[in-house]
Amino acid sequence: MTEYMTVDEHDMLPRDGTIKLHGPAGFEGMRKAGRLAAEILDAMVPLIKPGVTTAQIDDEVRRLTLQGGAVPATMGYRGYAHSCCISINHVVCHGIPGAKTLKEGDILNIDVTPMLDGWHGDSSRMYIVGEAPLKAKRLVEVTYECLMIGIEKAKPGNRLGDIGAAIQKYAESHRYGVVRDFCGHGLGRLFHDAPEVIHAGRPGTGPELKPGMFFTIEPMINLGKPSVKLLEDGWTAVTRDRSLSAQFEHSIGITEDGCEIFTESPKGLHSPPYM
Repeated sequence: MTEYMTVDEHDMLPRDGTIKLHGPAGFEGMRKAGRLAAEILDAMVPLIKPGVTTAQIDDEVRRLTLQGGAVPATMGYRGYAHSCCISINHVVCHGIPGAKTLKEGDILNIDVTPMLDGWHGDSSRMYIVGEAPLKAKRLVEVTYECLMIGIEKAKPGNRLGDIGAAIQKYAESHRYGVVRDFCGHGLGRLFHDAPEVIHAGRPGTGPELKPGMFFTIEPMINLGKPSVKLLEDGWTAVTRDRSLSAQFEHSIGITEDGCEIFTESPKGLHSPPYM
């Protein structure tokens, strides 16, 4: 049975499997953190070009996060030493920044989580380096559409299974694979919390969506089969069949009549090509 907890924003919140229901102060905190995340991702657009290293991108994410009065929530998280995750081509998620350089035709996901005044603004976005093959561009387009189709189902009275089912149906209608090994999650003053938001499932199943719930929707969609494997570094997840993978992520809050997207781009840079 799903348990819900109405929280005071000053409480020390336990990670105990309960779904937290936040009030106006929580929404305001998430708006600020989410906007900073979106602004950081907006600022990545001119940086994404051949020859740039993923370490350079990570350095800029860290600089912008600190400049915004926040800290990167990923730094030190379970031993992770970087300010963001950068996942290129067949990397599904949690790609580690380093010396790798971007090449013409690459597709990549940048995933940032600034923690601002104790609130986590978690978001990721796809980028295309120069001109990519049509199949890569189409995968990116459909993955963004999957995110927004899932968000359309995020309203009071629906269930988490409605979100996952809508994403799965749309992705599989294009013969793409939906990753199950990683999922969205609750967040707020905690980086990762209940509920788990799986991007596949059956309508009418899972916890009921209630006003005050905060969570991410972040579908990972593969050009091939949904299976993934974890590399020896303990972080990087790749497609087993080496097919391309794409992901978009928003942090949202359930309202009385729908949901609020905390991490929407203030410049309208929602999905590539970013003009």
